Amino acid sequence: MKIDPELCIACEACLPYCPMAAISMKDDVAVIDDDECVECNVCLKSKVCPVDAFAFEMPPYPRSVRHVFSDPRTEHKETKIAGRGTEEMKTNEVTGRFKRGWVGMGCEFGRPGIGTRFRDVDKVAQVLAKHGVEFESKNPVTFLMENRKTGKLKPEVLNEKVLSAIIECLYPIEKLEEIMKALKEVAKEVDTVFSVEVINRADPDGSYPLRKKLDQMGIPYYINGKQNVGLGRPKADV
Repeated sequence: MKIDPELCIACEACLPYCPMAAISMKDDVAVIDDDECVECNVCLKSKVCPVDAFAFEMPPYPRSVRHVFSDPRTEHKETKIAGRGTEEMKTNEVTGRFKRGWVGMGCEFGRPGIGTRFRDVDKVAQVLAKHGVEFESKNPVTFLMENRKTGKLKPEVLNEKVLSAIIECLYPIEKLEEIMKALKEVAKEVDTVFSVEVINRADPDGSYPLRKKLDQMGIPYYINGKQNVGLGRPKADV
């Protein structure tokens, strides 16, 4: 994102709109901290600037990953999906990817106001890989991996900053305890906020093995209150 200094009238109207507080005033003109800017386009799309001083051009790779991860309406060219992840953890009744006895996990990094560098995503991805998880092939973070077996991300993206990113993976429920312990340890090395999301299929009696295991481990969990319309046509045989 760029601000035309010839057009800027120093009204400061744009300052509170930047999710990363990357806009500031310098010499009576608004300027953008390129290192903190995640190319989310909120400043431009808000249309708050009275003189249209903002201008966006898609930056070259690897900086371009900032835009596709930070603007939820931008489609990833590799996955053909907009947003940070896939639909799997929210609409398992459509695809049925998560079978009984398996756990689907999402590790979500950053938030507006904080953001995340991919070097933190890389740390967690490599720890998960050591425990034999299967990374979701349609997830955009997976496409940034140099090696899916090790979880290592491409070195050129490690310093790129985005509003948030999500790792999605799958593993047998028997590995839940060791993976949760490993995540607790690597969290000490991560310089942002991140949350862990898990899903599994209910048993025929309606109980959830995942809940029982989390209770035994003393890990508190919060049921996702987000509701999805569910306009997809079910493909899964459930």
